[in-house]
Amino acid sequence: MASTTTMKCPSPMKATSNGVFQGDSPLDYALPLVIVQICLVLVLTRVLAYLLHPLRQPRVISEIIGGILLGPSALGRNQKYLDAIFPPRSLTVLDTLANFGLLFFLFLVGVELDPRSLRRTGKKALSIALAGISLPFALGIGTSFVLRGTVAKGVSQGPFLIFIGIALSITAFPILARILAELKLLTTDVGQMAMSAAAVNDVAAWILLALAISLSGTSHSPLISLWVLLCGAGFVLLCIVIGPPIFNWMARRCAEGEPVDELYICATLGAVLAVGFVTDTIGIHALFGAFVLGVLVPKEGPFSGALVEKVEDLVSGLFLPLYFVSSGLKTNIATIQGAQSWGLLVLVIFTSCFGKIVGTISVSLLCKMPVQEAVMLGFLMNTKGLVELIVLNIGKDRGVLNDQTFAIIVLMALFTTFITTPIVVSVYKPAKLAITKYKHRTIERKDVSKQLRILTCFHSTRSIPTMINLIEASRGTANKGLRVYAMHLMELSERSSAILMVHNARKNRLSFWEKREVSDSNQIVVTFETFEHLSKVSIRPTTAISRMNSMYEDIIAGAERKRVAMIILPFHKHQRIDGHLETTRADLRHVNCRVLQHAPCSVGILVDRGLGGVSHVSASNVDFKVTILFFGGHDDREALAYGTRMAEHPGINLLVVRFLVDPEVAGGSVTLDMDQTSSPEAQSKDEELLTDLKHKISNNSSIKYEEKLVKDASGTTELIRAYNRCNLFLVGRMSEGQVVAALDENSDCPELGPLGNLLTCPEFSTTASVLVVQQYQIELSQDSINSLKDGELTKEDDSDSD
Repeated sequence: MASTTTMKCPSPMKATSNGVFQGDSPLDYALPLVIVQICLVLVLTRVLAYLLHPLRQPRVISEIIGGILLGPSALGRNQKYLDAIFPPRSLTVLDTLANFGLLFFLFLVGVELDPRSLRRTGKKALSIALAGISLPFALGIGTSFVLRGTVAKGVSQGPFLIFIGIALSITAFPILARILAELKLLTTDVGQMAMSAAAVNDVAAWILLALAISLSGTSHSPLISLWVLLCGAGFVLLCIVIGPPIFNWMARRCAEGEPVDELYICATLGAVLAVGFVTDTIGIHALFGAFVLGVLVPKEGPFSGALVEKVEDLVSGLFLPLYFVSSGLKTNIATIQGAQSWGLLVLVIFTSCFGKIVGTISVSLLCKMPVQEAVMLGFLMNTKGLVELIVLNIGKDRGVLNDQTFAIIVLMALFTTFITTPIVVSVYKPAKLAITKYKHRTIERKDVSKQLRILTCFHSTRSIPTMINLIEASRGTANKGLRVYAMHLMELSERSSAILMVHNARKNRLSFWEKREVSDSNQIVVTFETFEHLSKVSIRPTTAISRMNSMYEDIIAGAERKRVAMIILPFHKHQRIDGHLETTRADLRHVNCRVLQHAPCSVGILVDRGLGGVSHVSASNVDFKVTILFFGGHDDREALAYGTRMAEHPGINLLVVRFLVDPEVAGGSVTLDMDQTSSPEAQSKDEELLTDLKHKISNNSSIKYEEKLVKDASGTTELIRAYNRCNLFLVGRMSEGQVVAALDENSDCPELGPLGNLLTCPEFSTTASVLVVQQYQIELSQDSINSLKDGELTKEDDSDSD
């Protein structure tokens, strides 16, 4: 008897509700439901990212795990939760939003990939990339026969073989870039090799994916698949012909330092949607068109950076996690049951790791790479991530992968990416903060005719004019020479795009170690190159990209490698319009304290109050008054040595003020702490340096020397206030002697020392910038170390101060 039962399709969800007061439940309507879903996803993935942060895992791991937890593998086992938060009729909206975000994310991935780097890929990187693809792909095809004979019976053989082969052979280019940056390997030889090989791997994977998609259509006619492939190839050729001229025209019309015209941004984003529609119509996938268009965007100039800035945060922070949830809702680990299924999971993991790692290591050793680097490269190339999930989701949507196969390969991708960072860290153990022996670690030296090398650091373009004016004042005479390494400190954030990170690291590796032959369009680099041409200073710009808590390592390593005599750091506060100093970022204080503790040379902290104004002052127009407050000790001697070099510049007038204890007080006053005295050796060096200064005064009228007698701390402070009409104060961080001891009572910023605190406090009225100098010592004094620890302990409170 035929059944008369009819299936009733659920009614489509309306967009918005009338509100709870009208009797509507917000979870029954599309917009409020998707808002709840997004908020839940963001909270869970961010919490997981925080928990996994100590393991230095990329954020994609927390997003994959979050998606699995929200799906039927964990929370989804509760049917009431699944029906309320992720009901079946809402999944279309969720998938649409996820794929919409993924469309633009893949466009950003294409923007990251520089086709010229592929053309420049050497034979070694190409061989490693091909080995890293071919062996795991071949093993993947072999594994697919085992899967097809057990848990994937009845699936179409051709597409299934290719999808499994791609899933096992792919390397996640964006995830690998982030891991390399986290481990500070981007500019190393192994990092460069990994990025070049991963770029080749990425392109090969997309070609194979297009082939797999064309073969996985619903039609059984091979002629249809051929038409899909031919149309896809024609689409790519058409984009290559039409896209670059248009993008280059847009890029030429975007001036450096000026905002990019909104029309160009909108036109490009509209083009992303258009090509997505075209490739979806062809039958490949909308993502393929977005990726191709991204590859064609010019990488130089502000245009690509503006595209990333406009799109990235919304897409990677909001929409992309939805894709992982969408994948998690399709992943049911409960389908992996029994010894056979778990054995297949182990087989897939082993096959993927063995093929990728062994293939890469074998070819790397044949290319005569060191064993340690070859092993590192093998594990780095085994990184999986988002692109693999894309492959798996397309395969599942097209019916090529069933639930059990999908869950097995998702777990394989999660495992292989999770183990990458811990294994690479265990294999690659550089001697952090190892100090290479070199002679000139300070500005104070016997042979002052040798070239002076300085590493200046900056976080934003705001401090560049003061820095350049300070460099101009430091150049001394032409026969001595000054070489400056200008390091742009960029924080490695959680943003998923690696365009700035990868390209800046590669470019600046060249600019740091070798003389540039081609001018960079980067605004900062152009500024320094212009200054170098106009002055007699050799200046090399570079970029350090790191997390704030480890940025000091990059600064120290750069200073050591370039054998500089001084590191100049920006103060963690900047000047407001009213003249007061406010905190830029409290984390910068942590960086400064760590550099002061571990630096292989002298260190200066520059409190910027606009030395010379907001623009570079030409050499002929320099007219600065520099004041040195000299109390005694090695830090003060370093400040004096630096100031003496500055005085050689024809536009610098130097005033050295020495503070001495009044003889009337020295006999028995209790106002000054008489225990705080300098050692005889230090006093002898002070007198020797001051004697040399007095000899120079007879030959240089721009240097003046004064001695002031003081009785107490308040008198010292009042005398210092009298010298506030200058352009720059040069002071030692830990001055020594009886006079300065009484000043070290209230220190808001212990890393500046007593004089630095006095000159930067709100009560001290001056427009002068301050350079606080610490001379290199093999071992810092205990007082100096304690003050730096105090500075780190109070860095959180600093954000509340003016």
